[in-house]
Amino acid sequence: MSEPQGSEGTTQRLPVIERAEPDRRDDSAATAGYGPPAVPEAGTAGGAHRFWSARRVPAGLVALLLLLLAGIFLYDIAAVRAHRPAMHWRRTLSEQLATRPLDDTWVLVGAGAAAALGLWLLVLALTPGLRGLLPMSRTHPDVRAGLHRDAAAMVLRDRAMEVAGVQSARVRVRRRKADVRAVSHFRELDDVRADLDASLGEAVRGLGLARPPALSVHVARSTGKKG
Repeated sequence: MSEPQGSEGTTQRLPVIERAEPDRRDDSAATAGYGPPAVPEAGTAGGAHRFWSARRVPAGLVALLLLLLAGIFLYDIAAVRAHRPAMHWRRTLSEQLATRPLDDTWVLVGAGAAAALGLWLLVLALTPGLRGLLPMSRTHPDVRAGLHRDAAAMVLRDRAMEVAGVQSARVRVRRRKADVRAVSHFRELDDVRADLDASLGEAVRGLGLARPPALSVHVARSTGKKG
């Protein structure tokens, strides 16, 4: 069969787009959930910041208060424009502001309350909040994950209870420190503490936190009577 010819009598070959076949072995492993865990990308694990709270309750209260004040003043101004007397509280407030000196007790109390309220709003606006949520290492730049401190404490407590000799354990996880207090009913305390350090250190690394908390392990002897 002769190939099609161009306008100048030369043979032209059409371009061919080759399609790369996917690696079925990798896809099957990813689908089944096997293989090594995801490794955080360079520059993403250390850049995980704390989560910012939405502050819905303070924002809602401030917005509601401003709405009420604006509505009351708007109604009063409209009443005055309609040749009606102003509200009694606004006339009284105007007289008090005009006659009371600045060093009056009530003026100072009102100014202090307003300053405290403004300072509280500034603190809420400049701090992230959500202290109970620990940021985790980012394996993808577009995905953020967090772990509640209670959940982290539960994981560490379960791991501590697996150590031989531990009768009970109490774990408190903070932002920078994990305080573990265990009670042992047999074995030497130094041996139990060493096993707890090793086991809990591995558990803390397994949590995948961006800033793993420092461990503080305390082991005490059980005072309960045997038998």
